[in-house]
Amino acid sequence: MNTPVYDYLKSYSDSDMLRMHMPGHKGKGSGSVLSDILKLDITEITDAGNLFEDSGIISESEKNASDIFRTAATMYSVQGSTLCIQAMLALMKYENRSVIAIRNTHRAFLSACTLLDIDPVWVFPEYKDTIISGRVDFSVIEEKLRITPNACVYITSPDYLGVMADIKSLAELCHAYGAVLLVDNAHGACLPFYSENKHPIHLGADMCCDSAHKMLPALTGAAYLHIGNPRYVSGAKEAMQLFASTSPSYLIMCSLDLCNVFLKNSIRQRLSEAEKLMADLRRGIGKKYVLECPAFDVEPLHFTINAARSGIKGTLLAERLRAGGIEYEFADDTYVVLLFSPVDDSGVYEKVAMALEKTESDNYSCSRRLFFPEPLRIMSIRSAALSPHEEIPTENAVGRICASVTVPCPPAVPVVVSGELISEEAAAIMKDFGIQTVKAVITDKKRNGLI
Repeated sequence: MNTPVYDYLKSYSDSDMLRMHMPGHKGKGSGSVLSDILKLDITEITDAGNLFEDSGIISESEKNASDIFRTAATMYSVQGSTLCIQAMLALMKYENRSVIAIRNTHRAFLSACTLLDIDPVWVFPEYKDTIISGRVDFSVIEEKLRITPNACVYITSPDYLGVMADIKSLAELCHAYGAVLLVDNAHGACLPFYSENKHPIHLGADMCCDSAHKMLPALTGAAYLHIGNPRYVSGAKEAMQLFASTSPSYLIMCSLDLCNVFLKNSIRQRLSEAEKLMADLRRGIGKKYVLECPAFDVEPLHFTINAARSGIKGTLLAERLRAGGIEYEFADDTYVVLLFSPVDDSGVYEKVAMALEKTESDNYSCSRRLFFPEPLRIMSIRSAALSPHEEIPTENAVGRICASVTVPCPPAVPVVVSGELISEEAAAIMKDFGIQTVKAVITDKKRNGLI
């Protein structure tokens, strides 16, 4: 497979062309450790293409990716899945569609709603012990579709625990009502390449985003906007331009270009080996730890431990893993998530297994079932997020309206959305997440000293 972006950057780097253009490092740097890589870092000069045009070396590389993923079109993002989410929602805004969204969304979705002035129709999963993940009742989605004409459905799958929804059935449901299905597949870039293709586009989604940097050998910020419905191909680049930097990173694009070679030549064998190694790890560790059994399916490289049900506090298990030289992806009191990759060899799995085997239970017990009543919306997301606000202790925020959302990443799943009233239950969950302060809208009553 050709690598048009890398080939051009390497050729330009090796030439004696005098760089009388941006960027200011001129391919030389200042003697830092980055000096070598800066040789390949350029901007949109002659023959370098443009990320938002349909010709040139970048477009050629994107076509390679589209062929690999088997999409109507695949477009690069150097601003992560965030840009792809913004573009997908902008395309829905062009069509004046209502957005039905499953609640455990990433905060990037809320930022896009703020920018585009979208107030979603929320569908709340059936939460058990976390708001990060929960079973989605499709009959609830169908009821929303029945009463919401000209709609789209937005779902995160896999979620932060790796749990996946039945995208094929959901796509069929959406299309039966003339609705569009958008999938935040940021954690699922490997899904087309397992023995069974479980990628959202293959299963019928109209559009989805993949974060290449989360699961594949690509630089941070590298992502794909995949389009399954040809109707959206012509407008996608324009939608991306609304939010994109006018100085996209060629290094990130180059990493996507080179990733195509890995996807074409190596990933299927690597994932086949990874599935066997993961099965062995699960069999061994499953005797000591409770490993989550999702309602439908799980992304194979997400290794999720229900630490609380295993007799150890999740944050304590995470600390002990770090002490043993293993940095985790996510941890709270209940869960620990370790994220594997197709580039991990058997030694990685062995080290994780040894560290987990050595960690002793501390008899931690947590039987609390999450109670999270649907918050009351007082203002639009956009109005609240852009309103004057004050940052106050979470325990003092009960009865106040949430302004801009502050939630740690990971998992970046909001408890309360901008414009919603903060309840006692929501404040308690935020405290459990380690959120010590909340941004609350300063209302007229607050300004006048009445509350």
